[in-house]
Amino acid sequence: MTKVLVLHSVCLVRSALAALLRSEGDFDVTSSGWRAAARQAEFLRPDVAVADLDCPGVSAALLSDSGGARLLPDSSAALLVLARADTPGSLRRAFRTQALGYVDKDGSPARLVRAIGKVAAGERFIDATLASAFMEADPMPLSPRELSVLARAAEGDSIAEIARALHLASGTVRNYMAAVTRKTGARNRIDAIRISRRAGWV
Repeated sequence: MTKVLVLHSVCLVRSALAALLRSEGDFDVTSSGWRAAARQAEFLRPDVAVADLDCPGVSAALLSDSGGARLLPDSSAALLVLARADTPGSLRRAFRTQALGYVDKDGSPARLVRAIGKVAAGERFIDATLASAFMEADPMPLSPRELSVLARAAEGDSIAEIARALHLASGTVRNYMAAVTRKTGARNRIDAIRISRRAGWV
């Protein structure tokens, strides 16, 4: 039996997805929010972790813009992401965090079940509807640190909260936000978040 960990910040959504997987395949399914994801992965040792790229909180979890980063760094679980073709930037970020499977959210449950089986066996799975999106992603103009600041701002964190979370001075956070605004061609912080979300960077 394949052990699957479903990750989503909204309880109702992750519970529904977990129930769907239990009914569709031979899976031992557990669900978790992002805050408890690493702890759950360490305790349960799932074969596959399924993450929705559109859910709140995932931006902070996919911060790294450098190769080799992992969504669950202390887990051997293979990562499978649920995505849409109109967010190529987030697909590229998931690829850099070593996701092995990419399933179109507009696809069928049977498609997801097949993808989990492939990923659990160590094989890459990419829905044909998502393949071209990898090639269409806008170049990422932000550094990893700028992206981490922006992602937390997009989640609603204040300058002080971002500074505490990233162990930075408030003035440094403001400087990063100013750089983000300039690099994205935005008018202000809110506009930078809007532009970056549309590009799929956060």
